[in-house]
Amino acid sequence: MFKLDPRLEQDTLSLGKFALCEVLLMNDARYPWIILVPQHADITEVYHLSDADQQQLTIESNFVSQQLANSVNADKMNIAALGNVVSQLHIHHVARFKTDETWPAPIWGKGDAIAYTSEEIQAFSNYIKSCLAEMLV
Repeated sequence: MFKLDPRLEQDTLSLGKFALCEVLLMNDARYPWIILVPQHADITEVYHLSDADQQQLTIESNFVSQQLANSVNADKMNIAALGNVVSQLHIHHVARFKTDETWPAPIWGKGDAIAYTSEEIQAFSNYIKSCLAEMLV
């Protein structure tokens, strides 16, 4: 049975579900950041998914990347599945800007997260949900 890793649960807000993945918003106002988590138990690598689920993950990831980039006018999208801290398969989609605090370096391990205020997270999550509505189930 699928259960979201406690660290992901603690650090994110659920935006809903796609056909395959749970869609999460990272609670770090420094970066527009969405995480996709395939809703399968004990999956740590993309190749652990069936061929059909790998294809669905690609469709969902590309959709999130395009929608997030367009909605915030990102200079670049960083997409990664690291899994060194949280082994549960999850794909980060981070909108990057030439003006952000870590550009052009990777974001991981740099600086401290800045949590959204309750008003900010409500407004941004509603906005992003509207951008992703076409695939949310």
